[in-house]
Amino acid sequence: MVQSIVELRNMPGTEAAIGWAGGHTVVVDRPDGKAGGMGLGFNGGQLLALAIGGCYCNDLRYVAHDVGVAIGEIEVTVKLELDGAPLIATNAVLSVRCATLDGSDAQMLIDRAWAVCTVANSMRRGVPTKLEVAAGP
Repeated sequence: MVQSIVELRNMPGTEAAIGWAGGHTVVVDRPDGKAGGMGLGFNGGQLLALAIGGCYCNDLRYVAHDVGVAIGEIEVTVKLELDGAPLIATNAVLSVRCATLDGSDAQMLIDRAWAVCTVANSMRRGVPTKLEVAAGP
């Protein structure tokens, strides 16, 4: 089993959070003026869409390396629809354009990457999610 752990903490002087994994960071916030947000970073829906698209971009590269095909440009757009109260993601559509450096058809790469995409597969299968309350100081 592979495990991924990220940490988040509040950013002093703001109501935003900073998240990190290893040496990589991201700022999480609400839009300016919404519930104390200052627009300093991505909101949850944007992060979810970035996770879908970012994972897929990585998987395109993994598949290409596995079959020995070099990729030139990748363009991915993720349209995430949210609805309801509480607001939840109700649909995600990923659009991709991928070009190989040798001009070969990239459809096989596109299809294989979608078949193994960790985030998309996790969402389609309904990853169990639970909340644990950590002991206080």
